[in-house]
Amino acid sequence: MAQFIIHTKPSKLAIAIACAALSLGVSTSLLAAPNSIPAVPEANTLVTAESPRYQPTVYPDRVTILPGTNASTSQQVTWRTAASVNESILQITVAQPTPGLHLTATEHQGSFVALETPNGKAHHHRVKLDNLTPDTLYAYRVKGGDTWSNWHQFRTPAATFEPYTALYFGDAQNAVYSHYSRTVREAILTAPRAKVMIYAGDLVNPRDGIHDDEWGEWYDATSWLSASVLQVPAAGNHEFSSDDNEPLRYLLPNWTAHYKVSGNGPANLSKTVYYTDVQGVRYIAMDSTEALQSNEHAKAQAEWLEQVLANNPNRWTVVVHHHPMNSVSLGRDNPPLREHWQPIYEKYNVDLVLQGHDHTYGRDHKAHSLAEQGPVYTVSVAGPKMYLVSDTAQERMDRTGEDTQLFQVIEFSQDQLVYRSLTATGELYDGFTLVKTASGKQFIDEQPNTAERRCENPN
Repeated sequence: MAQFIIHTKPSKLAIAIACAALSLGVSTSLLAAPNSIPAVPEANTLVTAESPRYQPTVYPDRVTILPGTNASTSQQVTWRTAASVNESILQITVAQPTPGLHLTATEHQGSFVALETPNGKAHHHRVKLDNLTPDTLYAYRVKGGDTWSNWHQFRTPAATFEPYTALYFGDAQNAVYSHYSRTVREAILTAPRAKVMIYAGDLVNPRDGIHDDEWGEWYDATSWLSASVLQVPAAGNHEFSSDDNEPLRYLLPNWTAHYKVSGNGPANLSKTVYYTDVQGVRYIAMDSTEALQSNEHAKAQAEWLEQVLANNPNRWTVVVHHHPMNSVSLGRDNPPLREHWQPIYEKYNVDLVLQGHDHTYGRDHKAHSLAEQGPVYTVSVAGPKMYLVSDTAQERMDRTGEDTQLFQVIEFSQDQLVYRSLTATGELYDGFTLVKTASGKQFIDEQPNTAERRCENPN
């Protein structure tokens, strides 16, 4: 356990640093002035320099299934191999109890992109699967170098609305395998038949280059789930980088290598901005990093968003992006999002806006009476890096929290959306239900009668 010695009353910043260091297992002391910042450890993974762990091989790994625009008939599968593997081949069949899956499987060929990292040269493969049958269990495997992956299974969504469950995760970012993985395990034990996994950005930490070990740990943490449960990721600022001579951040190639999303977003932003319809729910992923560094990109996304929401036949609508509409953490604010995006969310009565970035928990619905329409805005964190909740957020928001790893279970039925935020140890931390009736939408606050969690001075 880390030891912290604070000789005078600590500032909020000092407490935040101490709590973040404690959660990450960093050994340090605040021995100088109370506002001094302890050194950040270089290592962010469990990988040692002496024992490389995530070098690409002829054996396929990092298998990922992503929904197409209409997920009931279209999916995309990506995976990684060593650069010596030049064919992108996938076999798929309707799943049966027999082990003779290869006897009925059809073969599909795709393409790959090359990516060189400190772990070596790799080929990242992708195969698009179209004309799938809705509500059908499929089995598939992907090819490596004279070898195959194991057989994975996934069920296509139904063509029309049917009740189902989704999981939502805030930032993982730091110490992903060490700390974030238990959040994922608790989530899937809680909702073992989840059909969708939603990520609000900052999946990993590299904002200064290509850190492939972190992506290796991300896939170790998500394990087989990334190949069997539809992945709906939004990019965060740590999926971007910048150079000394170019202050604007640019999307790192790791993102597009691992996540070949449906590509139906606005021009020049379709690698991170997209939508997908999954069994009566429209998921819309926005790129808040690009919006905050370019007013033009904020407006382009707003124009695209208006079209996507204006032509939305689905029962429920969920938007996901990284930076919060209303920040929870101390010292943060994102006015361009409120200027360009929030009026559209309100106009089209979006149900949920799921966010990350602030490394705290916050749920904001006070702007609406029970009779009014409008989104519920939530911010969550799944990994170990923690910040403090601002005084403004505590006053404004219905529920906030610090120093707590969380995941969210969202249950969709015809007339109700049930949201539950649970801790990494399985306790209910927050909850509400949205009820749709002929006269509109009702919000029912169901948070537990427990105190909000706060990061205490480690002393």
